[in-house]
Order: sequence, then C-alpha cells, then structure tokens
Amino acid sequence: MNPFLSQTLNNLKPGEAAVISSIDADKSFFLRLAALGFRIGKQIELVRCASFNGPLHVRIGSTDIILRRSEAKRIQVRSL
Repeated sequence: MNPFLSQTLNNLKPGEAAVISSIDADKSFFLRLAALGFRIGKQIELVRCASFNGPLHVRIGSTDIILRRSEAKRIQVRSL
C-alpha cells in the first residue's frame, strides 16, 4: 500500500495495519465510532474478514471490534 494514497478500511487485507485518515459519517455514527476508539491518527489492523461478504474483525490498540462492510467503507486509512 502506498503511504501517500488513501483507501477505505474494507480494502485492507487480513494482517495489514494502517492509520485512520478520515471518517465519513453522520454525527451519531461518528460518536459511536469515537466511543469505540476510532479516531483520526489511530493505528488500526484488519484481523480477518468473514466469508460471503460478512463483517470485518479489526483491532485498535488492544480492542477488537466487528464492523459491517458498509461501515468500513466510510473509514479512510493510509499505510503506516
């Protein structure tokens, strides 16, 4: 992944880590993500992808979170 290019969280491959660069969400969704630790500048790792376009298992620090793919598409990331 090019460090200067941004992509969405759902495009990462399992085991890849990146830094959150922006979050495109309405206020309630943004606040929910912030409460879970999703903040611009934080490192995030994609742990695994469920089969059949299922949810994504991500890790921020020591917290594991399951996200819908539609939610992951709203989170822009860049490589470390």
